[in-house]
Amino acid sequence: MNREMRIRKEGDWLNRARRFDLQALAEVYDYYSPKLYAYAIRLLGDAELSEECVAETFSRFLHTLRTGKGPQDYLQAYLYRVAHNYITDQYRCQPLPDLSLDIEPVHDHENLPEMLAAEESQRRQVRAALFRLTPDQRQVVMLKFIEGWENEEIAEILNKPVGAVKSLQHRALQALRRMLLTTEEEEYEAIRAIT
Repeated sequence: MNREMRIRKEGDWLNRARRFDLQALAEVYDYYSPKLYAYAIRLLGDAELSEECVAETFSRFLHTLRTGKGPQDYLQAYLYRVAHNYITDQYRCQPLPDLSLDIEPVHDHENLPEMLAAEESQRRQVRAALFRLTPDQRQVVMLKFIEGWENEEIAEILNKPVGAVKSLQHRALQALRRMLLTTEEEEYEAIRAIT
């Protein structure tokens, strides 16, 4: 579903959901729950916590509807912002999760064990670097490069101008580059010192 069509559909869902139309609420849940779960599992690395994140997101959505509040538009942005807040709270309470970036490794079968070890080491480095970013920077990187969102959609979630999203993205990529190059350089120096 393209962005314009999704926004029109969201408007319809929100109008009906405010009247507690069960069909609309089911459609919202069916459409967004798999997307929110995928987002949460990538960031939390835990199926149970990810399911809890989705449940809590929809619970908060229903609560805001009951109180006459909630989103007036941009339902997707609202739901992802609620999920993001839940995930950020989990970061404060837990050790670093095993982040799944869903990157398909390419293997040369001759050197498979060495390549697998190197790929796992790289994943750990990227994971650790991502968790050193600010929550907003991490969210921009995940939504832009893993989820494939446009800057305008990310701006809706963060409730920031598109320029701020671009700035967050730029700073996040610069920070990741510094962290990952520093790690790579340190490993190179350590290997050089041994040989």
